[in-house]
Amino acid sequence: MAKEMIKIEKLNKSFGPLHVLKNIDMTVTESDVVCLIGASGSGKSTLLRCINFLEFKESGKIFLEGEEIDPDKVNLNEHRQRIGMVFQHFNLFPHKTVLENVMEAPVQLRKQTKEEARKSGLELLAKVGLSDKETEYPSRLSGGQKQRVAIARALAMKPDVMLFDEPTSALDPELVGEVLATMKELAEEGMTMVVVTHEMGFAREVADWVVYMHDGRIVEVGPPEKLFGNPQEERTQQFLDTVLS
Repeated sequence: MAKEMIKIEKLNKSFGPLHVLKNIDMTVTESDVVCLIGASGSGKSTLLRCINFLEFKESGKIFLEGEEIDPDKVNLNEHRQRIGMVFQHFNLFPHKTVLENVMEAPVQLRKQTKEEARKSGLELLAKVGLSDKETEYPSRLSGGQKQRVAIARALAMKPDVMLFDEPTSALDPELVGEVLATMKELAEEGMTMVVVTHEMGFAREVADWVVYMHDGRIVEVGPPEKLFGNPQEERTQQFLDTVLS
């Protein structure tokens, strides 16, 4: 039986009077690729940020590899090191080279030597197809290249799970493919991934299962061929008619 990596029970989150997540239940097992789809404002990104405790839930439980993550009892910085996160915007250090960006967290947080961090940083840049950019600064990279550096930087912490929050939405259309190809490779290598995306082709091709969210709730969950090909909920069908037409 596959190992549970993330388990969420009855998760609720509000911002003031706005109830953003409503009784969310979700389980992600090892090597799963889960795509969260839905209109903007449906709660997808907030759900990712709650998993990583960048936002704090009102109620419910979050487990990582069987351990309940209680912010009052757990070192959240250590918890976050087990979960890599890639955002819409790359947040690279502009004054550091590509390689220095990838080396920074392992040296500062994992206490790797600079030599160890450099060796693994070069391997990761090769993995995301950027071996020739190690000495460049972010200002000289395209958006797609910056996002691939951000993926390498997240992987440098050797996370158990990767979260992607609309990683291609800030990119020009012709640059989207190179980032999705990198993510596809990670999926093929067995990385456990939860991806908020508007790229339905990626969700259809790479996801093990797809979660459709609307108005803070999970409306429908299923393997992509079923959810895209034969959705059971009218709300899901309406959404797909809009985005696929």
